[in-house]
Amino acid sequence: METQIKWVGNAAFIGRASSGHTVIMDGPAEGGGRNLGPRPMEMLILGMGACSTYDVVSILKKSRQDITDCEIKITSKRAESDPKVFTDIQLHFVVSGHNLKQKQVERAIKLSAEKYCSASIMLGATANITHDFEIINVD
Repeated sequence: METQIKWVGNAAFIGRASSGHTVIMDGPAEGGGRNLGPRPMEMLILGMGACSTYDVVSILKKSRQDITDCEIKITSKRAESDPKVFTDIQLHFVVSGHNLKQKQVERAIKLSAEKYCSASIMLGATANITHDFEIINVD
């Protein structure tokens, strides 16, 4: 995997992923930024959330669960002093579908957290990561 980051002035950067996609990242005004995009640390949490959600959806589909939607709300705390690593991360999954089984949803989240999601496993080296979920049954 090869990525590139290019500084484009002030506190703004353009990242190019190995897939060719680009993203703008920027800092807050008080740090010289113009708020043109997410902060780099926000990108880290977004990546972890997408990784976890991808795993959960994939595992539930393979388990023949009739999933129709999956959202995740992530709250996090960072250390007060440099390096301001993440210390606590809470992932709340909202999984919707037809007749979803609670044990299957719980299993999918656990497998993602403990085996498949590289991003959350790496962040777990410094942060206490917790998970919970709710199921919305769709008629």
